[in-house]
Amino acid sequence: MKYKVKVGPKLYEMGLKELNNLLKVASEQIPLGVYAVQKGNYVELCRDKCNSITELKKHKRAYKSNGFKVYANKG
Repeated sequence: MKYKVKVGPKLYEMGLKELNNLLKVASEQIPLGVYAVQKGNYVELCRDKCNSITELKKHKRAYKSNGFKVYANKG
Protein backbone atom coordinates (compact mmCIF):
# COMPACT_ATOMS: atom_id res chain seq x y z
CA MET A 1 0.00 0.00 0.00
CA LYS A 2 1.32 3.43 -0.92
CA TYR A 3 0.84 6.32 1.48
CA LYS A 4 0.49 9.95 0.46
CA VAL A 5 2.57 12.03 2.84
CA LYS A 6 2.35 15.82 3.10
CA VAL A 7 5.55 17.44 4.34
CA GLY A 8 5.13 21.20 4.37
CA PRO A 9 3.74 22.23 0.97
CA LYS A 10 4.95 19.07 -0.83
CA LEU A 11 3.18 15.73 -1.29
CA TYR A 12 5.14 12.45 -1.48
CA GLU A 13 4.23 8.80 -2.02
CA MET A 14 5.99 6.10 -0.02
CA GLY A 15 5.63 2.60 1.34
CA LEU A 16 5.02 1.59 4.95
CA LYS A 17 8.70 1.01 5.79
CA GLU A 18 9.69 4.48 4.51
CA LEU A 19 6.74 6.04 6.36
CA ASN A 20 7.72 4.38 9.65
CA ASN A 21 11.30 5.68 9.28
CA LEU A 22 10.00 9.19 8.55
CA LEU A 23 7.69 9.09 11.60
CA LYS A 24 10.58 7.96 13.79
CA VAL A 25 12.68 10.96 12.70
CA ALA A 26 9.70 13.32 13.12
CA SER A 27 9.03 12.04 16.65
CA GLU A 28 12.59 12.86 17.68
CA GLN A 29 12.06 16.51 16.66
CA ILE A 30 8.97 17.15 18.84
CA PRO A 31 9.50 16.24 22.52
CA LEU A 32 6.00 17.34 23.62
CA GLY A 33 3.37 17.70 20.94
CA VAL A 34 1.75 16.29 17.80
CA TYR A 35 4.19 15.37 15.03
CA ALA A 36 1.86 13.66 12.51
CA VAL A 37 -1.76 12.78 11.78
CA GLN A 38 -3.13 10.00 9.58
CA LYS A 39 -6.45 9.36 7.88
CA GLY A 40 -6.56 6.24 5.72
CA ASN A 41 -3.54 6.30 3.41
CA TYR A 42 -2.99 10.08 3.87
CA VAL A 43 -0.41 11.24 6.43
CA GLU A 44 0.44 14.85 7.24
CA LEU A 45 3.48 15.86 9.27
CA CYS A 46 2.73 18.54 11.87
CA ARG A 47 4.86 20.59 14.22
CA ASP A 48 2.29 21.26 16.92
CA LYS A 49 4.52 21.89 19.93
CA CYS A 50 2.74 22.07 23.28
CA ASN A 51 3.66 23.60 26.61
CA SER A 52 1.67 21.17 28.78
CA ILE A 53 -0.03 17.78 28.73
CA THR A 54 -3.41 19.55 28.89
CA GLU A 55 -2.60 21.50 25.73
CA LEU A 56 -1.46 18.27 24.04
CA LYS A 57 -4.73 16.54 24.94
CA LYS A 58 -6.67 19.47 23.47
CA HIS A 59 -4.77 19.18 20.16
CA LYS A 60 -5.26 15.40 20.07
CA ARG A 61 -9.02 15.70 20.71
CA ALA A 62 -9.36 18.24 17.90
CA TYR A 63 -7.65 15.95 15.37
CA LYS A 64 -9.47 12.82 16.57
CA SER A 65 -12.84 14.54 16.27
CA ASN A 66 -12.05 15.01 12.56
CA GLY A 67 -11.28 11.29 12.15
CA PHE A 68 -7.48 11.41 12.27
CA LYS A 69 -5.12 8.99 14.00
CA VAL A 70 -2.72 11.14 16.01
CA TYR A 71 1.02 10.57 16.48
CA ALA A 72 2.26 12.49 19.51
CA ASN A 73 4.96 12.58 22.20
CA LYS A 74 4.21 13.23 25.85
CA GLY A 75 7.58 14.62 26.78
